Amino acid sequence: MEQNFFKQHISQRFNAELEEIHRQVMSMGGLVEEQLTDAVTAMVEGKMELAEKVVVSDYKVNALEVKIDEESTQIIVRRQPTASDLRLVVAVIKTITDLERIGDEAERIGRMALHFLELDRQTGPIKELGELGEHVRGMLNSALDAFARMDVEQAVRVAQLDINADSQYEVIIHRLMDQMMKYPETIPRVMDVVWTARSLERIGDRARNICEYVVYFVRGKNVRHISYDQMVQEATGDRH
Repeated sequence: MEQNFFKQHISQRFNAELEEIHRQVMSMGGLVEEQLTDAVTAMVEGKMELAEKVVVSDYKVNALEVKIDEESTQIIVRRQPTASDLRLVVAVIKTITDLERIGDEAERIGRMALHFLELDRQTGPIKELGELGEHVRGMLNSALDAFARMDVEQAVRVAQLDINADSQYEVIIHRLMDQMMKYPETIPRVMDVVWTARSLERIGDRARNICEYVVYFVRGKNVRHISYDQMVQEATGDRH
């Protein structure tokens, strides 16, 4: 992993502390990505053991979030970082918050999968759900890669993928609504698919958030709550 975006300090310990919290974010990200992959596989392929694994192991993600948050807070207290150092710590704290919430969504999908499998998995657009799951998993993977290298250009590319995730989500929801209107008896089963799709859409949003923190660290620009085109302008200076 490239670390040349770190500003070098006279204190080697300070350098090591910053690099360590960055490394821990990547470890947490890998764990969350595994949770997401297992949860989607459980729902789409009907693997109850994977669903149970996701549900019972969510505590690992929560524990990492607390640990990294505490270490980041200690850096602020001890080092009183400024400029890019402070932005890095802030980006870390915000990123682990989103990763923890992605973990929560993965756990929710795991619980939905367990309930879905207990009822009847022969319902709903499961293929499309798998495609959305793979799309947002790819977003998360690429967002974490952008964070690992603090790569603004990749962050912008990943953020654009959230537009596609939203479109896939809308298609799935429309199909599910039609199915429930035509076959009211399927509503209890279909609702598990509805909430799973919603969780995946939220994960896409949080992957974009991670990309926004990359832009914040590198460019010093707050690009939250703006359009994709505005994000590109702030991140790259491209006004075209």
